[in-house]
Amino acid sequence: MHHETLGMWLGVLGVAIFAVTLPMTRLATGTFEAPQLSPWFVTFGRAALAGGLSLIFLMVTRSALPTPAQRKPLAMALLGNAIGYPLLLGFALRQVTSGHAAVITALLPLTTAAIAAWVLHQRAKLGFWVFAALGSALVVVYSLLRAYQQGHGFGLEWADLLLVGAVFAASVGYVYGAQVTQALGAERVICWVCVMALPLSLPGALLTWPDHSVNTSAWLGLLYVGVFSMWAGFFAWYRGMAMGGALRVSQTQLLQPFLSILAAVPLLGEPLEVVTLGFALAVIVTVFLGKRFSRPAPVFLLDSKEPV
Repeated sequence: MHHETLGMWLGVLGVAIFAVTLPMTRLATGTFEAPQLSPWFVTFGRAALAGGLSLIFLMVTRSALPTPAQRKPLAMALLGNAIGYPLLLGFALRQVTSGHAAVITALLPLTTAAIAAWVLHQRAKLGFWVFAALGSALVVVYSLLRAYQQGHGFGLEWADLLLVGAVFAASVGYVYGAQVTQALGAERVICWVCVMALPLSLPGALLTWPDHSVNTSAWLGLLYVGVFSMWAGFFAWYRGMAMGGALRVSQTQLLQPFLSILAAVPLLGEPLEVVTLGFALAVIVTVFLGKRFSRPAPVFLLDSKEPV
């Protein structure tokens, strides 16, 4: 029992680490009116930081090189999780609050299950698609309402489309990474993804290095998403699932959108809005119910999260 309880707390720790990714990314990139680090630099910089740590881990543990057959899924995970998700998220968070982003990215578990059904040729139950459609509709209504409240009329903002793209990119990366998780081990999957990204992330970070003064808080935000969001958080998360049981511990993911919204209050000064909390709760309910109708599938990174 103590072993399972410790696993649950490690899972909560992992979810808490990932939840802070949204406000920390916004802290790093700044806003459209007060930009800090460019989303390109944040994307490459965080991957480079995680890649260096991953290289040390793989060398210390004397991990074997991925086979040629394993490199394609790892490359797809790289494109989705190391490049696509953080880049699109970074540009979106320059325009919307992290609370806004938390509502939309809360759909990650459902989109990951949907893409898994498509890629792995599984037939999901009708109930799953009903709740997936309902969750998507809630996100659209929330986005339209927010746009109207900000005087933009009833229409999706560019940031909303970027967030949808980020969710899709992350889900694709999760599913393809899942294909090699059993052979390589979950921790080594994220490490190999980050190491394989180094030939792109290192020169990319150098080429996009900021040529203007940047607040210390932005550098701290980059340090967090590079060391914790993209690397250390996974070790707590996977150890927690191994000790406490994947099915039980994975339910803690439902806390992530709310933790993101709460973390943005002290970190960014964002207000707690009833509308945002209400829609986040509604989306999480559809995720919870939808997952009950989805087939269990192999899990990469967060089973459906961030957000790295």
